[in-house]
Amino acid sequence: MRHLLYIVLALTLFSFASCGKGEEPNPEELVAKTAKTYYDYLIQGKYDAYVDGFYRPDSIPGSYREQLIVSAKQYVWQMKDDHKGLDSVTIAGAKADTAKHVGHAFLVLCFKDSTREEIVVPMTLKKGNWMMR
Repeated sequence: MRHLLYIVLALTLFSFASCGKGEEPNPEELVAKTAKTYYDYLIQGKYDAYVDGFYRPDSIPGSYREQLIVSAKQYVWQMKDDHKGLDSVTIAGAKADTAKHVGHAFLVLCFKDSTREEIVVPMTLKKGNWMMR
């Protein structure tokens, strides 16, 4: 009985110790999830959020931003014509070089006509945020 008490006490201490550790997120996981989020915006019709996911070192005029949004809409319409639309996006993997602040997300676009296409999304880390290049 005494051994059981020690085991329970040790497990309790280990569980509290592990809860306190705020582990840093894996950079590859962040790259992949962020890129997937941007492509999920396309599926949801949130074209402005998708466009805002691109890294632009300088501010751009509102008219150019609107042109980028129109371009994103045209891209989605082209996918509808070619593949009946984009159904979902899954993560195939990612690479990140935190020293150079760059990464690549490997995504699989799953179309409504049951075809799939793997794409590479180049990413860059700016001010703590992963952005598409």
